[in-house]
Amino acid sequence: MKEKVLENKNHLLETLQSTKAKYIIGTILLSGIGITLPRIFHVLAGTSAGATFLPMHIAVLIAALTFGITSSTIVAGSSIICSYLLTGMPSLARLPYMLIELVIYAILLSIFNKKFNSYISLIATIILGRILYAGVLAVAINGLGLPTYGISVIESIKVGLPGIIIQLSFVPLIAKAIKKGVRLD
Repeated sequence: MKEKVLENKNHLLETLQSTKAKYIIGTILLSGIGITLPRIFHVLAGTSAGATFLPMHIAVLIAALTFGITSSTIVAGSSIICSYLLTGMPSLARLPYMLIELVIYAILLSIFNKKFNSYISLIATIILGRILYAGVLAVAINGLGLPTYGISVIESIKVGLPGIIIQLSFVPLIAKAIKKGVRLD
């Protein structure tokens, strides 16, 4: 009986140590962080904290650097949708725009990170991501006639500068620590 329990424990440990399990668990945890971190910022710094500190972006960017394109797009989608369902934030009007924005960042950073170091990849993603997002907004507003809901890429950059600084300062370091800790490299 003890041998069977020990064998089951060993099998469980082997399974949890597999790369696939690490990706799944990491994606789930980062999705949870993508839901929780914005709430923490809103409680500590008020309702405008999301636009200022960009907390939902952090989990998506870490997922892109750590686990890649599939994980980061799952984190983007699940964070936005679950956050809305649990907290009503972002508003339903802003939800599709934020979803598109985060998926753009997830895809770009995952692609750039295969060719460049994490800092260059992140800077390129922040710049090109905002340009692509501006294009999406232009098509949605001018081409499709959708309402703007007060969304402006230039204004979001100005307001979100503290968040961009946080991203550049901490996201690559956190991703590197996670990769080392779960032995993905």
